[in-house]
Amino acid sequence: MQQNSLMKSTLVYCVLFVAAAMSVMLYYAATKTVGVADLAQDEVVRPSVQKEAGAPAVPAEENEIIIDRSAQNTNYFCIPMPESVKAEEVVLENHYMDKELWVSISAAQTDEYEAFYRTGSVYGNCKNVADGRYEAEEDRICLRFALDGVYEYRSIFEDHTLYVEFVPSKEVYEKIIVIDPAYGGEEQGVTAEGVLSKNITLDVAKALKTMFDESDIKVYYTRMDDSNPAAADRAGLAAATRADMLIRIEVSGDENSKLYGTSAVYNSKFFIPGFGNVELADLLEREVVTSISGKACGLVESAQEDQVVNSATVPAAAIRVGYLTNGQEAILLQREDYIRRIAEGIYNAVVKAYEQREE
Repeated sequence: MQQNSLMKSTLVYCVLFVAAAMSVMLYYAATKTVGVADLAQDEVVRPSVQKEAGAPAVPAEENEIIIDRSAQNTNYFCIPMPESVKAEEVVLENHYMDKELWVSISAAQTDEYEAFYRTGSVYGNCKNVADGRYEAEEDRICLRFALDGVYEYRSIFEDHTLYVEFVPSKEVYEKIIVIDPAYGGEEQGVTAEGVLSKNITLDVAKALKTMFDESDIKVYYTRMDDSNPAAADRAGLAAATRADMLIRIEVSGDENSKLYGTSAVYNSKFFIPGFGNVELADLLEREVVTSISGKACGLVESAQEDQVVNSATVPAAAIRVGYLTNGQEAILLQREDYIRRIAEGIYNAVVKAYEQREE
């Protein structure tokens, strides 16, 4: 009888223990780590509570974010968040042409968040972060951090803190290319009857994006709006991301309105063994001409003004998709289906380029 009583007591204690353990597990499940903006999750290596001597720098400007660089013994750049912020309200934006990380926080009222970042500081692994500032907008507050290079990000949102790890592009993507739509801003390129080359090159880039987004190739674009990055920044993007190739999109023009067709520009002075500038230029011209059923005008050695192609340190070429000064070709270059076929030709050239590189 005594043995049965002991067994019953043991069973009761086991049930109580399991119930308590389940309660703890459910509590932590409710506050579990949440990844932000579909970026890869990773284990948070928390910085030590003890910090080295030294106070964080005082912000020089009103909207500058204080960066506490006194404790960096973690892989993560740590951005504290107001307690009311939820993971789904946080979006990371990679402004790689400006070498900036933007952290956008949705908010109906931004006053509370402004006050939070006016007095609080970010901390952790700050070696890649030059400075930071916050900007309040109508329905969000944006934290903008200037970086020392181009990175991809892994992030975790936990305990009211966003943890960000900076990762080189080549550690994330096996295949990387840079697409450079020429011109932009005040540099309009060739113009004819109100048609601007800068818009044509951008339209081709946008058509390419719909294709590459469905592929295993990571593409960085030097512009996707009416901006005009410097030639050094356009070529520098390929170097910063260790891209496999750079493709510039241009439009031709000439006083002789009868000229038409597609050509490609390459740098003959910078030799790359194996698959290099001339091989890329040849592929681009052949594939685009085939796709649009057009005329090939041949390969052209780069001139002094071809700064992007000349300064690139990866296989690079510019594809000139047609003459805007030719009446018939100008009409074609304004057609959506024609732009799509140009993009298909460039896309096919990239696919074949990777096939050649692997041979």
